[in-house]
Amino acid sequence: MPGHTACLTHLIDADRNAYLAGLTPGSSVDHRGTTFTPLLLSELLNAVHDPATGRPRFGTVSFNKATFDGDVEFGSATFAGDADFGGATFTGSAAFKAVTFERGARLRGATFMGDAGFGAVTFEGHADLRRVTLVGDADFESAAFGSAEFKWAVFKGFAGFKRVTFKGQARFRLVTFERRVTFSAATIGSCTFEASIFKDHAEFSAATFERDIDFNNATFEGDADFESANFERAVRLGPLVCAGRILLSGATFGRPVTLLLAARHLECRRTRWLATAEIRLRYTTVDFAHAVFEYPLTIAAETDPFPLLSNLHPMRETLFTTEPNATVRMASLRGVDAAHLVLSDLDLSECLFTGTVHLDQVRLEGACTFAAVPPGRHWRGWHPVQFTQRRTLAEEHHWRARQPSAVPGWNQAAPGAGRAGPLQLAPVYRALRKAFEDGKHEPGAADFYYGEMEMRRHADDIPRSERSLLTAYWALSGYGLRASRALGWLAACMLATVVLMMGFGLPQDDPKQRATGTVPAGGDTVAFVIDKADPLNPTGNRFTTKRFEKAVKVTLNSVVFRSSGQDLTTAGTYIEMTSRLTEPILLGLAILAIRNRVKR
Repeated sequence: MPGHTACLTHLIDADRNAYLAGLTPGSSVDHRGTTFTPLLLSELLNAVHDPATGRPRFGTVSFNKATFDGDVEFGSATFAGDADFGGATFTGSAAFKAVTFERGARLRGATFMGDAGFGAVTFEGHADLRRVTLVGDADFESAAFGSAEFKWAVFKGFAGFKRVTFKGQARFRLVTFERRVTFSAATIGSCTFEASIFKDHAEFSAATFERDIDFNNATFEGDADFESANFERAVRLGPLVCAGRILLSGATFGRPVTLLLAARHLECRRTRWLATAEIRLRYTTVDFAHAVFEYPLTIAAETDPFPLLSNLHPMRETLFTTEPNATVRMASLRGVDAAHLVLSDLDLSECLFTGTVHLDQVRLEGACTFAAVPPGRHWRGWHPVQFTQRRTLAEEHHWRARQPSAVPGWNQAAPGAGRAGPLQLAPVYRALRKAFEDGKHEPGAADFYYGEMEMRRHADDIPRSERSLLTAYWALSGYGLRASRALGWLAACMLATVVLMMGFGLPQDDPKQRATGTVPAGGDTVAFVIDKADPLNPTGNRFTTKRFEKAVKVTLNSVVFRSSGQDLTTAGTYIEMTSRLTEPILLGLAILAIRNRVKR
């Protein structure tokens, strides 16, 4: 203390009382290194009590490296000048509720061993909380900051910034939040969370980010909740790592934005994108149900770790060291208008598509994979079942898994996936087929045509006659897409034709031409009639090499609509007519199937 050899704590009572009596509202004080008890702090606050406002009022204060023992409360005080609490230690709880710092507030290096209450505090100037350590819970609810810096701060307890307002720049660079943190309903200007670590749940629900927000190299070990947040001018979110879920449901992005996220789950239900957006992901399962966007939006998988914006070094992904790959999976697109949607290098094997609007206009780029039918051979009762590999929808898996006669390998629906059937799935397959055709990917389009026909064949709203026709189309050629099936039937028909020709169609002997006529007397002109005897039905050994050769010629000619010129019995004529009708059709189906697989 000025004029004394001791601090305020160790002054004799008379000197302390004289000092306190000399203070007035707005007085500046310097108590660096002083130890304050709750009683001594209360006496200091009473000494600067302002009757006009009913609140303590200080000028410039310095509590640098001061120690506040026990639970202390600053009683809605106002600091009109600079307030320095740098390096101070609060051994108990510290209550700054409704305190106003009219100029700069310096808490750099301060340590709060108990709870710290900054509810409704106002920092009109710059708040320096660098290297601050908060062991207990920290409550900044409804606080207002001009600008603030929390660089290297450590929050070991709950950190509550609910309804806080950052009017200027807020920097949380290299900050560690060891437990849950909430910024719900906060209003944030320009904000930086670069290289910060959130070890528990981080909540930004209903927060408003008025300008840029920087999460470069931030790490979320729990969930990151941005539900109903408003990103008014943000142009980038990330790159960041999240071991849990990133919740963007109900959020709004007002400007063109790029999201760079390595997270296990990304939920964008009912998210509104008011401008173009690019979402680049790693390790993520994405739920995009009912998202709203009217401008081009791209969801893409990133093959390599994201480069940091500060030094372009790859971002560390230690939270995903056990993951075999960085595959990005799409969980749902239900309710989305896909007219402006681009999907690149995504796993769509579990994606729910029913209810998607303008699905035929979606662009699928790169290696987008779909679910496959169960591999291998299965037994359904007494006969084997083996599926030809094709792209399928997850919802077809769910529907087939519900059937009583389902073979193993069809995936069961997850809770909440709904119960789509053939009536709902046929239009989805049709739309995706058109999307593949527009992308000049004919083999992919063929798979979805097959799925569309399968759903039509099993739908309940088609007549029995049409279903029988589709069943025959499926059995003979796999809807014109299974060349091996059509060729198999063609070979079987040709073999049957050969056998029938050898048994019944070829005559016993080839009929010989015979000339008949009458020789008139006197040497007049002779007229002969050339005729041929009717073919005789075969008898004896009908299956000889010679008859086989003739039957093969007849059959091969019938496949290409040509007559062999071979004399046939009546039965053989009808057999050839039937062969010339059926076998070219099977040959055409086989050619069509091959064309659908190689066409570009």
